[in-house]
Amino acid sequence: MKFTVSEIAQMLDGVIVGNEGITISSAAKIEEGQPGCISFLANNKYEPYVYTTQSSAVIVNKDFIPKKEVNTTLIYVDNAYSAFTILLEEYQKRLSKVKSGVEQPSFFGENSQMGTGGYRGAFSYIGKNCIIGNDVIIYPHSYLGDNVLVGDNSIIHPGVRIYDNTVIGKNCTVFANTVIGSDGFGFAPQPDGTYKTIPQLGNVILEDNVSVGANTTIDCATMGSTIIRKGAKVDNLVQIAHNVEIGKNTVIAAQSGVSGSTQIGEQCVIAGQVGISGHLSIANHTKIGAQSGLGKSIKKEGLSLSGSPARDLTEHLRSMASMRKLPDMEERLKSLERKKEASEIHERN
Repeated sequence: MKFTVSEIAQMLDGVIVGNEGITISSAAKIEEGQPGCISFLANNKYEPYVYTTQSSAVIVNKDFIPKKEVNTTLIYVDNAYSAFTILLEEYQKRLSKVKSGVEQPSFFGENSQMGTGGYRGAFSYIGKNCIIGNDVIIYPHSYLGDNVLVGDNSIIHPGVRIYDNTVIGKNCTVFANTVIGSDGFGFAPQPDGTYKTIPQLGNVILEDNVSVGANTTIDCATMGSTIIRKGAKVDNLVQIAHNVEIGKNTVIAAQSGVSGSTQIGEQCVIAGQVGISGHLSIANHTKIGAQSGLGKSIKKEGLSLSGSPARDLTEHLRSMASMRKLPDMEERLKSLERKKEASEIHERN
C-alpha cells in the first residue's frame, strides 16, 4: 500500500516542509527508518534521530523547531502521536479491503443479508437471519450464530465465535479466537449440594468503534444485554461477565476480569490483571492500577486506585513505601530488645 506525502498531509490536516511528492510504502520507528518509510516524533528524547533518520518523512508537532538541518520531509500536525495513529488505522483499513468476495467452502444461512464490498473467508459460518453491513471483513473459520447484526466497516478476525442475537456496531474490530455471547456463569445452589444451571437468555451489544482483543470472552446477559459502549477498547485475555456494562471510551488491559452486573463508567482506565467484583458501580474517569482487586463501588469521579483491596493511589504508594522499610524496622526493634535484655541482666548482677 502506497501513499504520497501530499496524500498523508491531506489526511492528517498537516503542513508539509520538504518534498510533497515522495511515495511512502511503510511505517517505521524514527531510529530505524529507511527510504520509503514514514516515522513520527512526539517525545523530545527522540529528537536527535530526526536529524539522522533515513525515513523519507517524519510527522512532528506543529511547535517543533529544528535545532539544525533536517534532511527528511516534515509533516507538521497538532498532535504527532495521534496523527500517526490515524495514518496506521487508514493503512490497516486499506490492507483489509484488499480482500473481497466470498471464499469457498463457506456457509451463509437462510434469510441472512450481507452488504456490498465485504469479504467472507473460507470455512466461515453465518447463521440464519443475520444482517451484515457494507465493507465488513469476516476472516476464515469465524462463526456467527443466528440473528447476529454486524455494522458497516467492522472486522471479524479468524476463529472468532459470535453467539446468537449478538449486535456489533459500525467500525468494530474483534480479534482472533474471541468469544462473544457465551453463557454467563449462572448456577443456583440446590439443597443436595449440586448446582442447577440458570438459563442465559440475553445477548451482547457492542456499540460503534469498539475493539475487542484476542482470546477475550464476553458473556451474554441472563436477561437483557451485556453492553460495551461506543469507543471502548478491550485488550486480549479479558473476561467480561453477564450483564456487565462498559462505558464509552473506557479501556481494559489484558488478563482483567469483570464480574457479573457491574457497571463501569465512561473513560475509565483498567490496567492489566485487575479483578472487579460483581454488582458494583464505578464512576467515570476512574483509573485502576495493575493487579488491583476492587470489591466496592466507586462513586466519586476521577479517582486513581491501586492495590488489593484497591484504595487511593497516594495512600497505596505510602503504604508500599512503609512496607519496604519493615525489614530495617524489624532489625532495629530486635536490636533494641537485645540492648534492653542486656541492660536488665546487667542490673540484676
